[in-house]
Amino acid sequence: MSKNKFSICIPAYKSKYLQECIDSILGQTIVDFELIILNDCSPEPVEEIVLRNSDPRIHYFKNEKNVGAYDLVDNWNKCLELSTGEYLVIMGDDDRLAPDYLAEFGKLIDSYPTLNVYHCRSKIIDDDGNDVVLTPALPSFEYVYDSIWHRLRQLRSNYISDYMYNTSALKAQGGFYKLPLAWGSDDITAFIASARKGIAHSNKPVFEYRSNRLSITSTGNDLHKMMADLSYAEWLDQFMKTNPPHSSDKVIYEHLLKELGNYMHQKKLYTMMLSMRSNPVEKAKIWMNNRVRFGLSIKDIGVSLAKSINKNRS
Repeated sequence: MSKNKFSICIPAYKSKYLQECIDSILGQTIVDFELIILNDCSPEPVEEIVLRNSDPRIHYFKNEKNVGAYDLVDNWNKCLELSTGEYLVIMGDDDRLAPDYLAEFGKLIDSYPTLNVYHCRSKIIDDDGNDVVLTPALPSFEYVYDSIWHRLRQLRSNYISDYMYNTSALKAQGGFYKLPLAWGSDDITAFIASARKGIAHSNKPVFEYRSNRLSITSTGNDLHKMMADLSYAEWLDQFMKTNPPHSSDKVIYEHLLKELGNYMHQKKLYTMMLSMRSNPVEKAKIWMNNRVRFGLSIKDIGVSLAKSINKNRS
């Protein structure tokens, strides 16, 4: 039986913004939660920072060995195993929650009590915590193929911490879906959770994602990300074969069946474009050497290079 309404979990490695992250959680207007902090055997003063906080809702754990960025989802799933809350969220160690984050999700749960997954709009902040932009507004409810179509069209952005899961349902589906670097793991985990019942969204931006050069999204491991894209495509192909659409999703489903290959190819180009925003010439050479392995053409690489250069200029 659940001991808390909510479990908020931080797989922690970086220490720079950790106390700010913890403060934003402890400052929630809803107090019925546990905070699980899992130190991924960090060389930074993560433990020192955590132990400065005496709040009894904090439960501190430490890995014997570093799991690392490639296997990040293993830490998410270890947090899931440690949790006792009825609902669960995974936090980045440099991100923040608005004070009414849990209260807003509580409203969503009250409105849609039978769902397995919920989602909120996010605010992007910079290194100094200043507001940058909001992620797109979303419908209050949708079925899974609408979610998939919007993501493949790159019409929305999401992060692991703007999702909240029914803990028992998440465990029943096998936990968070593992891909290298968690690249797309948040998408697929949410798709599985919403496959039968759909997903509810709040358009209040109660999660704050820190866009900085230290985040996994901004760092290297480009070939691993492309490998994750291939696995994402394989998973999605199988999912569509075995999960018929809701009646309201049928048109989108038929469209996805026809265009899935093109969408997944565009996803690979997007991954290349992101990688070439730093050291573009060197990265272009890497992609040229691996183009056959990933089904890329010289034109694909050139287009992604040009887009990355334009992004850097804007």
